[in-house]
Amino acid sequence: MIADALDTLMLMKASKHNDSELAEMYNRSQHWLETSLDFSSAGEVNTFETTIRVLGGLLSAHHLSKLSPQSSPYLRLAQDLGDRILPSFDTPTGIPLSDSNLHAKEGRGDMANSGAASTAEATTLQLEFKYLSYLTGDPKYWVAVTKAMRAVKNALPPKGPALVPIFISPRTGQFQLSDIRLGSRGDSYYEYLLKQYLQTNRTELVYRKMYDASMDSIHQHLLKRTPIHKLLYTAELQPIGYSEDWLLEGKWRVTPKQDHLVCFLGGSLLLGATEARESIPPNTKKLPRQHDARDWNSGIELIDTCVDTHRTETGLSPEIAMFYDTKYGDVKKTGREWYIKGGNSDFPHLDARYILRPETVESLFLAFRLTGDPIYRLYGWRIFQAIEKHCKVPSGGYSSIRNVDRAEGEKGWTDKMETFFLAETLKYLFLLFSDTSVVPLTDFVFNTEAHPLPVFTPSQTLLDSLTFD
Repeated sequence: MIADALDTLMLMKASKHNDSELAEMYNRSQHWLETSLDFSSAGEVNTFETTIRVLGGLLSAHHLSKLSPQSSPYLRLAQDLGDRILPSFDTPTGIPLSDSNLHAKEGRGDMANSGAASTAEATTLQLEFKYLSYLTGDPKYWVAVTKAMRAVKNALPPKGPALVPIFISPRTGQFQLSDIRLGSRGDSYYEYLLKQYLQTNRTELVYRKMYDASMDSIHQHLLKRTPIHKLLYTAELQPIGYSEDWLLEGKWRVTPKQDHLVCFLGGSLLLGATEARESIPPNTKKLPRQHDARDWNSGIELIDTCVDTHRTETGLSPEIAMFYDTKYGDVKKTGREWYIKGGNSDFPHLDARYILRPETVESLFLAFRLTGDPIYRLYGWRIFQAIEKHCKVPSGGYSSIRNVDRAEGEKGWTDKMETFFLAETLKYLFLLFSDTSVVPLTDFVFNTEAHPLPVFTPSQTLLDSLTFD
């Protein structure tokens, strides 16, 4: 929790120089990290979650602290953690194993999925480990995560769509028969294609090419519209049966289902179209690449759809929204072209939850920074007010709620607060209302846990340590 939330605290502390309470919280957090955090005593953890939350948080804190590498406790801890995770990459293909035993320095596959790795998890470690190589001068971290990217790129059919199934084998390097989606286990693969390109100061063109190809495929295969108001949303593809060439020639069922997680995509498309280098707002007719205007417009529309999913009793968005693909009568009753499974039940489906997720406010932050349009601040303020009203616990902290379509008060709380609420949701809301000079998009990329990492130009040694373009 502390490592994940620390840079949010540091940014807020920096904006309020005389706030003694924030200063005390920071000093206590720093002291705990320096004196009590010991990864050698930890057991088995998820490789992906530990990297994005803890390693990413430590690396961000190191940069924001402005301490030298020699005196920084954050970098010392980050390198120790990176070394303990690194054995999970020791597979025949370089695809990392899903779990890492930090004490034993061993990796372990996901037994629940027959040892397969989540594609997004295997490809959402790169920003953190590359920056660690840059800071330490040791290319081993860079090599490990680049080898994983090379394996995924090689698994894509050369003439097929640039979309990835959500499972891949660390043993064979082949995709497993599984869904294609932009929600869980798929989302951040696409996010990190763009961000790897931006992080290393646009020196690795291969990731820009992979990102562009994937956005073309998303537009062709996954973007759909509702029948009445033409809301733009993303669908999922589910394989029907198995054949030898299932990924290239198999049949797929289209499901009009969109996770809240997918709401990162709108902001990502805006960032990809402009690379944060255009005027604010940009002249879409003068964007450099042929598809930039398409991506920009789609990004704006996807954000509008995500905001629409907050039209609930609580003003909060469900974990999963199902979209009507024909003109159902329920639209007239609710005014919504989407619905929540089990939303009207006394025992609601898990789809109806709001677990304090950040993806909509993440896109609102990016949209405001790149358009300057105050409407995105208004949307963000409404979401913040809804969180305060329905999720805040008087004794301290915030709780997820079980059903966004029922204002149940304490009865609806699930008594759980994810660390990403402090690391992401509150940080993006804070930055949405901060001056644009605070963590400028030209100088930083955010990892998928909202930890800002600086843009850097890698040495030729790092660039040459492992290539695949």
